[in-house]
Amino acid sequence: MSEELDIMDHLIASIQSGEYVSDDKLPSEHELAEQFKVPRITARKAYERLQELGLIYSMQGKGSFVRDRKLRIPLALSAGKSFSKKMRELGFDYESINIFCDPMESNHKIEAALGIGEGDRVFKVGRLRKIDGCPVALHISYVAESLFPNIEQVGREISSMFEYYERHGYTDFQLSESILSITYPIKHERELLACSSLIPLLVLDSACRDKATGRTIEYSRVMYRGDMFTYEL
Repeated sequence: MSEELDIMDHLIASIQSGEYVSDDKLPSEHELAEQFKVPRITARKAYERLQELGLIYSMQGKGSFVRDRKLRIPLALSAGKSFSKKMRELGFDYESINIFCDPMESNHKIEAALGIGEGDRVFKVGRLRKIDGCPVALHISYVAESLFPNIEQVGREISSMFEYYERHGYTDFQLSESILSITYPIKHERELLACSSLIPLLVLDSACRDKATGRTIEYSRVMYRGDMFTYEL
């Protein structure tokens, strides 16, 4: 395992230093095995791990190549604009796919953040964000039925929560009580985001308030693929 990590460290350092750039062909497994005096299977496993990390790709019969890392989406973590508007303004081929709208089981943390009482149902609305056809983020919004009485009927049609809020008279937003953390995707998240277990996710938990009334209109959890974004805090 240490020999495999040595090969990975060497190749990552070579890519980061610019010795290899996008689409450059990397040394063959045989060449790496010779260089590091290890069995060829060790070099193969190192390349497999680098593929899982999204750093390289392979072409059957041709070898391994450096993956293009130019798609690093700048993301300002603020509530001034919807994610959809930010992506479209940046000129990306952007798509937001609604994947569920379901009533949530009682959760005291989310209910407290929304400022609701017992018996007030909360709905969770999930959207999968795609750039150039590639899944980049999973966004789950939690909203109170008392504030949005038609959420159960129209929730599966929503692709942008901000546009939905604007139709209900809420037009100026601010984030509060935001928490950033890092995690790794579990099975269904890997399937949705089309990533390996080694790709870290940046998780933003936050409450969104209407500036005019001070009312919390949403609690949300967004999971961003760590290999697709640069972050502006």
